[in-house]
Amino acid sequence: MYSFIISIAALVCGYLVYGKLVERFFAPEDSRPTPAISKADGIDYVQMPTWKVFMVQFLNIAGTGPIFGAIMGAKFGPSAYLWIVFGCIFAGAVHDYLSGMLSVRHGGAGLPELVGIYLGKHTKRVMLTFTVILLVLVGAVFTYSPAIILGDLIGDGSPASMMLWVFIIFAYYILATMLPIDKIIGKIYPLFAFALLFMAVALMVGLFIKWPSLPELWDGLANRGPSVGVKGQPIFPCLCITIACGAISGFHATQSTMMARCLRKESLGRPVFYGSMITEGLVALVWATISSYFFFDGGAAEVGSDISASAPAIVSAVSVKWLGALGGILSILGVVAAPITSGDTSLRSARMIVAETFHIDQAPIRNRLIVSIPIFIASALLLWFNIADKDGFNTIWKYFGWANQTLAVFTLWALTVFLAKKRSGMKYLVTLVPAAFMTAVCSTFILVDKVGFGISAAAAPWLGMLFFFGSAGLFAIWKIRQSLKDNPIQKTQ
Repeated sequence: MYSFIISIAALVCGYLVYGKLVERFFAPEDSRPTPAISKADGIDYVQMPTWKVFMVQFLNIAGTGPIFGAIMGAKFGPSAYLWIVFGCIFAGAVHDYLSGMLSVRHGGAGLPELVGIYLGKHTKRVMLTFTVILLVLVGAVFTYSPAIILGDLIGDGSPASMMLWVFIIFAYYILATMLPIDKIIGKIYPLFAFALLFMAVALMVGLFIKWPSLPELWDGLANRGPSVGVKGQPIFPCLCITIACGAISGFHATQSTMMARCLRKESLGRPVFYGSMITEGLVALVWATISSYFFFDGGAAEVGSDISASAPAIVSAVSVKWLGALGGILSILGVVAAPITSGDTSLRSARMIVAETFHIDQAPIRNRLIVSIPIFIASALLLWFNIADKDGFNTIWKYFGWANQTLAVFTLWALTVFLAKKRSGMKYLVTLVPAAFMTAVCSTFILVDKVGFGISAAAAPWLGMLFFFGSAGLFAIWKIRQSLKDNPIQKTQ
């Protein structure tokens, strides 16, 4: 529990100190009109109160990541605390804040557009395809997981009950994707965000009351996964893929750029973008700690479950047992709402990105339908694969996790180029280090995991160092060339 308290304090300090530093590096200017004002269209560019923008952003990025990811990541042991804290402060929150603010500066541009500006038009084409595929994946994954919980909670737990909820959730996605952002998302999402925050605070209180005996950071960072049935997954890079949304997630940049179109002034970016990521990190810490109790200190037996239970089953069992019927319902509502609200905004983001790329005006509902129908069909097909294949969800989750973090790699490198081009010293280091690290994570994972090339896990640290220093070295070469290009006199000397 002491590691948990230290981690909470570190996240709060990270927001107050490092968040302020990153904000100063970007230098927000309230004299600039934001896209919500200069491009107001009543559909996607809509000025909303800051607290609503924060709540919507927080709920959009939360999804199942800080909950299910933290539950699965806790199996690795106390090292999960380090990844959540350092990943959140130095990578995830920086990634979310700068991508959102860069979108504000570029008139609410979507993620592929921003990447194209700073990494070139060829990268933009790759990024466009990659981003839309990821968003469609999110729509499929975040339909299936809440349907399982609702089928158990409200239905009878049968496949037919789960399928009914799949159809209901997907029908809602279609509606939310098509309507103006302030009609559904701006009105009810703050309530769902409150439910998610209530769940986190209530369970945190439960942890302090119980004060379980948990593995601490100083007890060692060795992988504890084999003791709870997780074999063949080295901490690096698998932990960094398993816990995504609670530390860093490429999906967040698609949501930051969407909510950048609703921000009233630039100085509000830090509490909205950086602050929502820190808040998500706190949620992840709560569930990582609960799961540590569940796996390593008899928590599973206390709630009438076992350590082999799935993440949704753990959420249901712990919430109802700890908080009672009413508290459990509110808690599960937050857990259910988070993925649903991420699912619908992911499909909305996909619509906006495609429309922006092909310059399709989204004011007429006919145009929104033309763009959205192929996206709905693709997501429905992936969802069917989830349901039809016995191991489909686990497989698609791994590919989603890898694609999600790879998207963060593209975004971080674009942000690094943006800061480097500002010619303001070495401020680009705040994104260069996480960009090189996440390049190492994603490249190593696809080589060593069984869904990739299955290379021996023993090679992971060496591969990681190769990709880290290799990518940083390529950036250094680009930087030197840019300096010579900007200073032709120096080039001839």
